Amino acid sequence: MASIQFKEIRKSYGDVKVVHGISLDIEDGEFIVIVGPSGCGKSTLLRMVAGLEPITSGELRIGDRVVNRLEPKDRDCAMVFQNYALYPHMTVYDNMAYGLKIRGIDKAEIDRRVNEAAEMLQLTGLLERRPRQLSGGQRQRVAMGRAIVREPSVFLFDEPLSNLDAKLRVQTRLQIKRLQERLGTTSLYVTHDQVEAMTLAHRMIVMNGGVAEQVGTPKEVYDDPATMFVAGFIGSPPMNLVRGRVSGDGTRFEANGESVRLPEAVPSLAGRDLVFGIRPEHVTMSPATNGDALGTFRTETVEGLGSEYLVHGAMLGSSVVFRENVDAFVPESGSDCAIDFPAKAVHWFDPETTKRVRP
Repeated sequence: MASIQFKEIRKSYGDVKVVHGISLDIEDGEFIVIVGPSGCGKSTLLRMVAGLEPITSGELRIGDRVVNRLEPKDRDCAMVFQNYALYPHMTVYDNMAYGLKIRGIDKAEIDRRVNEAAEMLQLTGLLERRPRQLSGGQRQRVAMGRAIVREPSVFLFDEPLSNLDAKLRVQTRLQIKRLQERLGTTSLYVTHDQVEAMTLAHRMIVMNGGVAEQVGTPKEVYDDPATMFVAGFIGSPPMNLVRGRVSGDGTRFEANGESVRLPEAVPSLAGRDLVFGIRPEHVTMSPATNGDALGTFRTETVEGLGSEYLVHGAMLGSSVVFRENVDAFVPESGSDCAIDFPAKAVHWFDPETTKRVRP
């Protein structure tokens, strides 16, 4: 196992810059998830760690070695790909053992490692099958087994669950989490799926346009987003963001000719053009006759999800969505209702820099 250190890591293809100065210290045994939309540079960053992409500038350390110029085989990393990359003519056992054989590992040691990994991944009864005889989830477990038997210092996962259906993604995600906890191997995991990021990560790197917009634990990133991008990307549904102005006395927020009263005045932000943010679950709805409410909301569509409702509509002239439990008040489509929210649930962002503003 090993720590990893990114020091101003950059990547360019000619004049096109795709990774803009990533700096981060990853502790030995930590599970880091790199999350972001397609094209944000997350897979490129992972491939630079693996040695599959040269680093344009900066320094990358794995353990106590600078690995910028080391070949992939010398970095002691094992990678699990999205497309499994199994040899179709080999059995499960041979697929898992092949990398060890070409490195000249003793046959008894190979047998020990393969059988231990197979038991871990519930593949013991499938060792004589070929990939075409396996389901998608089983193939992905074989790919993970092939990485495990190498006993590397670092695991690299490049969107390993993207080819699986929803149920298999949940099952395999749990297996990956349990596996990493059992082995304690430093891991970097790339995904565009925020649910995977939130459930797997010790810490997350939220990337946007080649920039690490925020690094933190899932709770830190969710509760205290550093930028509008993070606020709008993490969460399902994401945070509601409305651009407007804080009133001159700091007691109301105004947008599109409407306003809501703030639960606590923010005199330090009075008169400023800002973006008001609030997560769907932090708003409470009540009948429109509630005169003590902070504002009103026009309901457009209500989606029932069994255990909860998603209520879509308009607030301050902007489209928003709120989440309510089935036993709470839920307005009918096309009706008005009153809304309340606690002061600690309100987030403020600068519309120009997109960064968090604190009263």
